[in-house]
Amino acid sequence: MVLKINLLDSRTHIRSNFCCGEESLDTYIRQQASQDLKKRVSTVFVLIDEPKMDVLGYYTLSFYTVNVAALEENFAKRLPRYPALPATLLGRLAVDNEQKGKGLGELLLINALQKSLDAAMQVASIAVIVKALNDKALSFYIKYGFKQFNEEPMKLYLPMKSVEELFQNR
Repeated sequence: MVLKINLLDSRTHIRSNFCCGEESLDTYIRQQASQDLKKRVSTVFVLIDEPKMDVLGYYTLSFYTVNVAALEENFAKRLPRYPALPATLLGRLAVDNEQKGKGLGELLLINALQKSLDAAMQVASIAVIVKALNDKALSFYIKYGFKQFNEEPMKLYLPMKSVEELFQNR
């Protein structure tokens, strides 16, 4: 068996049994993800263990506009003086309950950061933005260097420069 992260294909990937314990994330992958992909609202990437097609985890990416004033001053002062700048939104990231504790969340996050960096080479993005659903998710992202927004502690960002450095050191 081989772990692979692919763009969601609603005809082949099995999503009906996915359960991460967070109802909004479970419902999203089962019922909404393929529509968002078709309508180009977000891209949805799924983790499978080939040849099985069951979704073990997933994440979504889309472009986002970030208010520069909401960022940490040390980071914001190095940016152009526009009120809003482009970023990449890591909108959802989830791992099936049966797969937790195997490092798959990290695998998905690293893959999402790599895709975000690759996209930023084509379409500008100053950072990857996430919104943590709970304290456990908040700790997960902070562990990987994400910084909290000034006014919204559950909303975090990782400067694209930091993402780039992450992959230079690998």
